[in-house]
Amino acid sequence: MIWRTLASTSTHTIKKLNALLRSPSTTFPSSIHPRASFLHAPSATSLHPPQPSTALVDPKRHPPQNDGDDDETTSEFLSRFAWIMRKKVKEAYPESDKATVDGMLVAIVERVASEMENGGIETASFRSGDFSEDLWRTVWEVSNLVLEDMNKERKKEKMKGFLQCEEVKEMCRFAGEVGIRGDLLRELRFKWAREKMEEHEFYEGLEKIRKEAQTESENKEFDVAEEKGKEKDKVVVGLPKRRGKIRYKIYGLDLSDPKWAQVADRIHEAEQVLWPQEPKAITGKAKIVTSEILSLKEEDDGLQSLLAEWVKLVQPSRVEWMDLLDKLKEQNPGLYLKVAEMVLTEDSFQTSVSDYSRLIDVYAKENCFDDVERILKKMNENGIQPDASTASSLVHMYCKGGNLARANEAFEVLMSQGFQPDAKVYNSMIMAFVNNDQPKLGEKLMREMEAKDMKPTKEIYMALLRSFSQHGDTQGAERISTTMQFAGFQQSMETCTLLIEASALAGDPDQARSHFDYMIKFGHKPDDRCTASMIAAYEKKNYLDNALNLLLELEKDGFEPGVATYSVLVDWLGKLQLVDEAEQLLGKIALQGEAPPFKLQVSLCDMYARARNEKKALQTLGILEARKDELGPAEFERIINGLIDGGFRQDAQRICQIMEAQGFDASRVKVNLLKPVSRAPSMR
Repeated sequence: MIWRTLASTSTHTIKKLNALLRSPSTTFPSSIHPRASFLHAPSATSLHPPQPSTALVDPKRHPPQNDGDDDETTSEFLSRFAWIMRKKVKEAYPESDKATVDGMLVAIVERVASEMENGGIETASFRSGDFSEDLWRTVWEVSNLVLEDMNKERKKEKMKGFLQCEEVKEMCRFAGEVGIRGDLLRELRFKWAREKMEEHEFYEGLEKIRKEAQTESENKEFDVAEEKGKEKDKVVVGLPKRRGKIRYKIYGLDLSDPKWAQVADRIHEAEQVLWPQEPKAITGKAKIVTSEILSLKEEDDGLQSLLAEWVKLVQPSRVEWMDLLDKLKEQNPGLYLKVAEMVLTEDSFQTSVSDYSRLIDVYAKENCFDDVERILKKMNENGIQPDASTASSLVHMYCKGGNLARANEAFEVLMSQGFQPDAKVYNSMIMAFVNNDQPKLGEKLMREMEAKDMKPTKEIYMALLRSFSQHGDTQGAERISTTMQFAGFQQSMETCTLLIEASALAGDPDQARSHFDYMIKFGHKPDDRCTASMIAAYEKKNYLDNALNLLLELEKDGFEPGVATYSVLVDWLGKLQLVDEAEQLLGKIALQGEAPPFKLQVSLCDMYARARNEKKALQTLGILEARKDELGPAEFERIINGLIDGGFRQDAQRICQIMEAQGFDASRVKVNLLKPVSRAPSMR
């Protein structure tokens, strides 16, 4: 106990206290002082908690270093004890001067040290008549308070050591790698250090107990040997001494085997990660410059000069750069990307591929293609190859932007580095192929996904099925439909309609009718779109009777044709030059309160031009010219051929020029324009 140390060095401590107080020992005030009972009366009133006052010794100051640990501990104890007791004495004697108070302190310490040498502070208040019981109680409380504070300081210093131990560092490294930063990481670090310190103290206690037991055992053996020498005739029976090491098993594993220590070492080495260093404190002018950078607006000038001044003042490493970027990301997001791109050229930043990847990912999500290309150019100039994360971001960006060539290039980079693309990358590539009218390549990637146990989504299946249907590829559409059923997706109304549309575009009305009947058998009621696709399939082979019979059958079941069905019939009747019947169907479309579809104007223009109805032909032609951007090459060819056959050659030449201006090939229609006119229009 620290009292024993004080007792053994009492003379030396009194000298220290005298030197500390810088005044000789003085006597107490006379007993006529109104509060003299604090020192002499046995029944004095207890002291109240001291108020803040000027202390002789500040406890925050470290005592001078001595040769031994006892002297250091004693000096620290005296500094704290004198500092607190001075407050108590000044409160009890507020009118006393400094010399008198110092003399009181010296007398108190001399008496306390004397009592400690005689038998300890516990019994001092009962056999001492010169100090009151309240004074001894105050001395005891102050001493306990000083010892408690010293113990806290010792633990605090010990805690600093455990904050820097390797195990705590490794846990902090791992936490930093998984994204824990700031206050949370600091709290976890102190928690782990405290647990490590408690564990260390526990094992120290065990070691101390073991040594004490060992010493006691040796003493007992020595006593037993003496007894044996004295009483040779007496027989002592004891347990046999255990030989070998203790072996213990847990769940059948013999953990006493040395190999488990090697396993633990290998695990320890495998879990080592980079230590997340703390940024150094930024003060003074550097702090002012940092504030200016954080408050700078994106359109303001002077960023380059501020960064140069900041670098000169701070002399930053990568840790300080990352701290600055994190602050910019939180407080000034508009300036963050600009600074993050500028620091790539700084040597102290220690640029890695992950820094480029982070910028590319941000720019890619915002569809900033030019910025991404600029970052990629910098990477190539510095000889840095894109990693898997960068390649994935590029795939998503190029697929979203419709640049299939660059997306495919990034995908090949990803595969060449040995990384397996995830489902999102596959989905982006499949949709890119679908949007570029290459469903077969998209289907190939879908098969790769299935081979790697990655299940495509229903949206991917439907996108491929829709693409095959739009191209009239019945085999591809049926393959996707069959794969969907094996994947657990039942055929829906949309699936059946797409299969019918694929057969209709392929000119196979029998296959389309097979899908149509299967849809009805499956329990789906035909809608206007599905019926229109079936009528369009009959139109390819000019099976008008079959189409009319189908409509009669559906009307018996309560089906009412809509705009889509009427539009297909108008187109069909227009090709047959049944103008009156087509106009009747146009009237039914108008009765439904909807305007005819724009593509239907192509059929009407062709019909009226071939029928030599100049007024209506030019009227529909004007509608088509106003929306020429929506026309494709097939629509342009049909309009021009209809105008040529109707004798409207000048209008056909004008439309041919518009077709070329839209970027379509007009070579085939030009051949028809060069043919001689067979007859002139009747209504010119």
